[in-house]
Amino acid sequence: MAITNEIIERSPVGDATYWKSKPPAGYVGGHFRGSWMMGINRLPTEDPGTIDPSGNATLSRAAAEIPRKAAGNVFYCASNLPYSMRIEEGWSRQAPQGVVGLTVLRFQEFIRAALGELK
Repeated sequence: MAITNEIIERSPVGDATYWKSKPPAGYVGGHFRGSWMMGINRLPTEDPGTIDPSGNATLSRAAAEIPRKAAGNVFYCASNLPYSMRIEEGWSRQAPQGVVGLTVLRFQEFIRAALGELK
């Protein structure tokens, strides 16, 4: 869950003040942050359509997906928006080094912390 939390928190929330053109009427940032889906033993292929600038609803949804006995499962965290890869490649001013790649660099930290909680 810590890895998913990190990914969601690193996800940029659209800020139309930086855009070259005006945003569509009623635009609210947070679709990318709300798009993260947790998959247990399956790669999610859907977009929940959630607008979640804070990330709280997305984190709650992900936490609810984790089974009580989680050991032995494969966990996926995926965003299926068409521009997800662009953000990962540095197209966002708020996440110029991407989101997932930076989180992966901290993977061992997350594992050590989880093991420390077991002791």
